[in-house]
Amino acid sequence: MSQAVPAPGETSQNRLKLAFATLGIVYGDIGTSPLYAMREALHPVVRAGGDLRLAVLGVVSLLIWALLIVVTLKYVVMLMRADNRGEGGILSLVVLVETLLKKKGGLVLGLGIVGAAFFFGDAMITPAMSVLSAVEGLAVINKGFEPVVVPLTLAILTTLFVFQYKGTAGVASLFAPITMLWFVTLGVMGFIHIFDNFEIFKALNPWYGFRILVDQPALALHVFGGVFLAVTGGEALYADMGHFGRTPIRLAWAGVVLPNLLLNYLGQGAFVLAHPHAVENPLFLMAPTWGLVPLVILATAVTVIASQAVITGAFSIAQQAMSLGLLPRMNITHTSEEEQGQIYVGQINWLILIGVILLVLVFKSSSNLASAYGVAVNTSMIVDSILGLIFFWKARSLPRWFAIPALLLILVVELMFGTANALKILHGGYMPVLIGATIILLMITWLRGRALLAKKLEKESIELEGLLQSLERRSPTRVAGAAVFMQTDIRYAPSALMHNLKHNRVLHDILVFISVETTDEPRHEGDRVSCRQTALGAWIVEARFGYMEQPDVPAALRACADQGLEVDPRLASYFMGRRTIRLSPRSPMPFWQQRIFIMLANQSSRAIEFFRIPPDRVVELGLQMSV
Repeated sequence: MSQAVPAPGETSQNRLKLAFATLGIVYGDIGTSPLYAMREALHPVVRAGGDLRLAVLGVVSLLIWALLIVVTLKYVVMLMRADNRGEGGILSLVVLVETLLKKKGGLVLGLGIVGAAFFFGDAMITPAMSVLSAVEGLAVINKGFEPVVVPLTLAILTTLFVFQYKGTAGVASLFAPITMLWFVTLGVMGFIHIFDNFEIFKALNPWYGFRILVDQPALALHVFGGVFLAVTGGEALYADMGHFGRTPIRLAWAGVVLPNLLLNYLGQGAFVLAHPHAVENPLFLMAPTWGLVPLVILATAVTVIASQAVITGAFSIAQQAMSLGLLPRMNITHTSEEEQGQIYVGQINWLILIGVILLVLVFKSSSNLASAYGVAVNTSMIVDSILGLIFFWKARSLPRWFAIPALLLILVVELMFGTANALKILHGGYMPVLIGATIILLMITWLRGRALLAKKLEKESIELEGLLQSLERRSPTRVAGAAVFMQTDIRYAPSALMHNLKHNRVLHDILVFISVETTDEPRHEGDRVSCRQTALGAWIVEARFGYMEQPDVPAALRACADQGLEVDPRLASYFMGRRTIRLSPRSPMPFWQQRIFIMLANQSSRAIEFFRIPPDRVVELGLQMSV
């Protein structure tokens, strides 16, 4: 197990600055929850005609303790200790657990696939839910604005996605001040309205939340579904740990986010106790008339920031999934020269936009969409807890007597939330389930197809060093220059070499065979390359990149100079095999799955872009095969 390393530039002098920056990136999602969490948790009680006073006390109690147990205890205190060289997130946790168990694949990888798949579902639902809930504030100002809510939401979201390719470097400096203003506004509004009814302080007693479950268990499950919306965004604390470090994230949570959220939920509860009609939309109705328009504008800005953070997270998860072989290669654009994590993945961007537009058009309101919201996040959180149990059992970075019972308690709470969210499946919760199941199917198909291809290539391949030794005895014509051959397995001769010998019958003076390995580290910190010379004067190069890095073959070749291999990457010829996959009745995969694999392979970006190879120096040689 690797120990946490400070985030870039994290010192005692700038931790507060980093903590301030986390407000705009890490906490946007959880910060928008007061727009709808209280409202959605109380709606089942109103529909059932229950006692609103006891319901308000119970719901506020559940909101408070959900934030303390699920977010504070699980993510802030515990899971931030489960880091891979400072990096967090579900796929980093998978790599950590696999390393501790000394076994790759199997159940742990399966859990990672489920968690990552539902994270992509969350990346579609969060922008739709957040922006819709903010724009709906217009209807509180004037009912006549209701018809423009959906079109305006679609316009805002489309604009957000269309300009993703530019990155966030230019506007990121505005994120933290706007989000800070939002949290202060939430806290001030809550503090003012706490005076509406001091009875709300009874909600600090967890008994009032537990009482709902005891008195009306069937109704409680519907209430729990709304309460869970308050902790969505907890995963972001863990996933963004590599960008800021655990200390700044913890400082921002304890100093700004948690106090203002607690104040706001207490204030909303007191306001509803004093004004029962406010249950329809307590946050906006709490605002004074003169402050309603500024509040809607601020809320919309914050929900766009929250959406931006989730979209950026989806790009990062996609990059990790590609490096771990769970998704086909996609073109990655780095949108900032200073920030390593600022990337753009076009295919993911447009797929999420299509999903977001469909969700807004199908559900039309944040209340309807709330039925779909919790399922995706809840699934990812349960996976985190299961993996966390395995990690803390094996790693012992926390005492077992504390870590295991605490995580079991949290898992029980999350499973209760899961049961509540399962009730939503028929009323919209099927959407994230369908999205998640589809992505799981694609990942499993890609994994299986690649494994079958690798097995077939290994069976049909010739050992590289044996081939070079035989060529040394009867060397073909040599021509000036350097030839670089990409290979997936350093033991075997790449197909491009075999086709070059078959059709051209020549070899270059300098032969380089390079393989790229993705390590278990986020960013590889050891030797980038290892080179050795073999028969025929050929060089075998092994390049290593972390799973959060984009492989760069020319950079790896330049790094070989210290080990005796002098090659100018700009002048070398790169020989690459381009496989065309066809259906086969003899494949272990059924036809429908073969078709999916072929579709994914065809959508995969060319190795030229993925490995940053100069396109004008590439020679591609075709190869037809089946899985």
